[in-house]
Amino acid sequence: MLANALDGVRVVDLSRILAGPWCTQNLADLGANVLKVERPVKGDDTRAWGPPFVAAKSGEKVAAYFLSCNRGKQSVTLDFSLETERAWLLRQVQDADVLVENYKIGTLAKYGLDYETLAKINPALIYLSITGFGQSGPFAHKPGYDYIFQGIGGLMSYTGMADGEAGAGPLRTGVAVVDLMTGMYATSAVLAALVQRGRTGRGQHLDIALLDVAVAMNANQAANYLVSGESPERIGNTHPNLAPYEVFECADGYVILAIGNDTQFAAFCSLMKSDWHRQPLFETNAGRLTNIRQLRPLLRAALNGWPVEELGRALDTNGISWGSINSLAQVFKHPQVVHRQMLQTVVHPELGELRLVRNPMVSPSMGVSLSAPPVLGPPAIEARIDEIAA
Repeated sequence: MLANALDGVRVVDLSRILAGPWCTQNLADLGANVLKVERPVKGDDTRAWGPPFVAAKSGEKVAAYFLSCNRGKQSVTLDFSLETERAWLLRQVQDADVLVENYKIGTLAKYGLDYETLAKINPALIYLSITGFGQSGPFAHKPGYDYIFQGIGGLMSYTGMADGEAGAGPLRTGVAVVDLMTGMYATSAVLAALVQRGRTGRGQHLDIALLDVAVAMNANQAANYLVSGESPERIGNTHPNLAPYEVFECADGYVILAIGNDTQFAAFCSLMKSDWHRQPLFETNAGRLTNIRQLRPLLRAALNGWPVEELGRALDTNGISWGSINSLAQVFKHPQVVHRQMLQTVVHPELGELRLVRNPMVSPSMGVSLSAPPVLGPPAIEARIDEIAA
């Protein structure tokens, strides 16, 4: 069996909530030893972000939110305003490869835990700071959560039903996508820094900002604006660059119809026994996109009488991409999700049996098994270093 990719890499995790813990969970899933440093008594804020909760034998209740982003870590509690506990933390940093933190700018410097200070005792340290607005600039001092950056970064300006339609108005996504993308960008930055350190022998300070990520993840929408000069508007479930590419109601549910090119549209028209693909308004993607208001009623009328299952089989036969809109109960029963082993079960000595989601970066062939998230750990000065480093 291959060794885990990050075997031997030691991570000190001072982060809380989601973006930082998502990054350090990725590192743990890849085999790193992650020491999660939490506040005494309360721990990470997300331990209380419920219900739902899982009850430990000790009586502690742990929120499902916390379990989603902290597996594979060891927990200790520590108050670094106390000299003895700060000294304990500094001993961990001396041997660490990576430190991850998401405190407001200046907070850790007050305790001698900033990059400049720690780099003197460990020049090879990769120090990752995750903040709302970054380490510099006129807004650097401001705090902020994911929701804020979905708005400030532009995502909510084009997410939601179109103006004039029922339910119109800005809409956030159903999960904290800026936090998650920040965690993924941060993971990539850490892995790149580890490779670079292998060449230079030196660490560095990584500055990852939620606002930067929110701007970057506009992707094609940002490019559309930069090319056209026109800000994208909310268009509901439709696509800004492809048509038809949206949700349609069928006889017994909904389907996502995703036509990616003119050949697929011609195949779809053949299935629907229509000649729309030969009509000048609709024969090209650009035409369909420009004239979607004329095309959409035709599609709705054609699809409305089809049962979802029957339509799905017909679309599959014709090589046309489509998807159902599944509840999470349906997601984890989906045969491909089952085959890909996306649902994993671990047994925790305090929390009992837990069902977790496999990290898609870690393929089953790598032989990596998930470890459960930790219950709130002991005070750091009482923790056994050899057990934590194991």
